[in-house]
Amino acid sequence: MALALPGPAGAQALQPYAVTGDAILEPLTNARGDATRGRALVVERSSTCILCHSGPFPEQKFQGDLAPDLSGSGSRASEGQLRLRLVDASRLNAATIMPSYYRTDGLDRVGTPWRGKPILSAEQIEDIVAYLVTLRE
Repeated sequence: MALALPGPAGAQALQPYAVTGDAILEPLTNARGDATRGRALVVERSSTCILCHSGPFPEQKFQGDLAPDLSGSGSRASEGQLRLRLVDASRLNAATIMPSYYRTDGLDRVGTPWRGKPILSAEQIEDIVAYLVTLRE
């Protein structure tokens, strides 16, 4: 099984999306996300969730402690709410330190490899959402 790990999502165009309240209700892709791929992305240490979050990842010795534990994410937030937090958490909290994983405009502290590119693709966002909604307490 091939797995696309996070890195600049490339020159692909961002899919349009609409924010409704505190959520992006519609998926960014036509296909449902894959929770198994999503979990692999969450625990990938190079640029995603586990750098700042902890969670139900017993095989991961070192987990982040800067942000909320991901355990129970699916009980605390809807798919749409999780999607917006991944796409652009700054819409909910302008002072957040969480990266905007699917945004390219208006960013001022962006590493060279990510300039003009989203960190995650639309498919990767949907895979992570598919995994996070399975985390119920």
